[in-house]
Amino acid sequence: MPLVSSDAIVLHAFDYLESSRILRLVTRDAGVRSVLAKGLRKSARRYGGAVDLFSRGTASFYTKPGRDLDTLASFDDARPAVALAADLAKFTGASMLAELVLRFGRDAADEGLYDAMADALEQLARAPAHVVLTVALAAAWRLVGELGFAPVLEGCADCHTALGAGDPALFSHPAGGVLCQRCAGLHTGRLLPPDARLAIIGWLANGAAAPAPAPVRLDEASGRAHQRLLREFVREHLADDRPLQAFAVWEHEPWSAAAPAIEPAG
Repeated sequence: MPLVSSDAIVLHAFDYLESSRILRLVTRDAGVRSVLAKGLRKSARRYGGAVDLFSRGTASFYTKPGRDLDTLASFDDARPAVALAADLAKFTGASMLAELVLRFGRDAADEGLYDAMADALEQLARAPAHVVLTVALAAAWRLVGELGFAPVLEGCADCHTALGAGDPALFSHPAGGVLCQRCAGLHTGRLLPPDARLAIIGWLANGAAAPAPAPVRLDEASGRAHQRLLREFVREHLADDRPLQAFAVWEHEPWSAAAPAIEPAG
């Protein structure tokens, strides 16, 4: 069986039999993988250290063609995510991001997706409490972009007419983005204020090598509007009929922080 070594992040873990655990990883060189960590519940030393949720390190695992479950050989230089585990808002945000990657990532090399997830967890861990929601939203939109489903926001998704920075626009999930006033009459959606549209454009443009824009504090109503818009877009373009459970928990957490609300139209 070939041995693969790659940078990896633990995105999910659950017990298996009496002493083992199954880990779901996102890796830089092999995409999303499920690995069996034999004996991990008895001792983590055999894998090189603490292997826990959102830990980041170098995973080595044996693969076999035709099998969905690899065998973990080691997890070296593990860095636990203490800041995420100690803060409910950060933990639920990280869990939502992990769900997006696990549900819609592929079992093939995807450096952009891995880097986006690694950067998101680092930013969440460092974020002051009042901007945790904004950081999670920004990271989620960036992941959506890395998955290949970024919405059209700088011009009309239907006729491709450019939109000015101050133009209000209708966000139509089926159309895949915003619509100009002429095309909006043929669709239903949510009115997206200019500031909200520009915020999402900035979140999508923030690559791993680019400096992160200063997070904007969202009040509760605006935060929930942004969460709802994101959820609706994901369900339209990525999700199947299975519920997004971690997303639901994250969306219903109490948040405080100020950005324009997104109102339903028509």
